[in-house]
Amino acid sequence: MEEHEIVTIAEYQATAESFREGTWNHDVSQNRNALVDAMPRNPGKILDLGCGPGRDLVAFKDQGHQVIGLDATSAFVRMAQQVSGCEVWQQSFLNLKLPPKSFDGIFANASLIHIPRASMVRVLKDIKRSLVSNGAIVI
Repeated sequence: MEEHEIVTIAEYQATAESFREGTWNHDVSQNRNALVDAMPRNPGKILDLGCGPGRDLVAFKDQGHQVIGLDATSAFVRMAQQVSGCEVWQQSFLNLKLPPKSFDGIFANASLIHIPRASMVRVLKDIKRSLVSNGAIVI
């Protein structure tokens, strides 16, 4: 794991509760709607990449989608599982192990900012491989 990633995860781990309290009521419905509108199936299978404490997992699940979360911070993984009842994977963005051609949509709301520029193209290719044909991503 790279140094910047260790520092970022440690910071989120230390501030997980306050992060959840401070962001839970943020309205990003326009971003979620943009993803759903562009997906080849509705409801569909969605990966919330950088799901944090699970706010958007809950919203997508309430719309009838099959949702899986992914986050590198163990506190967020626990929170997201508890609040949503969804499967949540603990993975680093720099070492993604995503099943190929599995998701109709990928929601990466304010999460890819943590990827170093030098790794961005590789990570985006990893993400793209996990989309079904005509799948959609919102960044």
